[in-house]
Amino acid sequence: MNAGQLAALIAAVFFAALACVGMFVLLRLARLMSAAAGMISDYRAKTDHLIEQAQAAVDRTNEQLARTDSITASMDQVTANMAELSGHVSALAGLAKGISAAATAPLTGASALVFGLRRATAVRRSLQVAALAETLPETPARPAITGPAAPAGLPEGSRGRPARVASRR
Repeated sequence: MNAGQLAALIAAVFFAALACVGMFVLLRLARLMSAAAGMISDYRAKTDHLIEQAQAAVDRTNEQLARTDSITASMDQVTANMAELSGHVSALAGLAKGISAAATAPLTGASALVFGLRRATAVRRSLQVAALAETLPETPARPAITGPAAPAGLPEGSRGRPARVASRR
């Protein structure tokens, strides 16, 4: 074998080895691509599920907003009714005050009359008692009774109890 043939043989072996390495890399790349495709299909399924859930949440939100709109419309109607009722109450307040004053005026007058009669009767009785006291003969003034008299020999203010002697034992 000459040098040219040997070089061709070495080149052929290196080419075969390089072809085997290329095939190995291509097989590994094919596995990577199939795994990536499987992951992408899984992610697609999961994102479809998430989109469905998000759509359901948006639908529920729209339902709640529709309910809120109906409640707001009802509250507007209630506000209008309350304003109308407030107007009616304001209109009737003056009438109620007039009726109250008309109903209580006789009672107020009657109670004032009764109070005046009681006061006049009390003043008249006190004047009669004073006049009667002036016509009676004067009686000697009696000493005021302030409590039991202290027995003789006891200090003033002891009221029948012996005086205490302070002693330290």
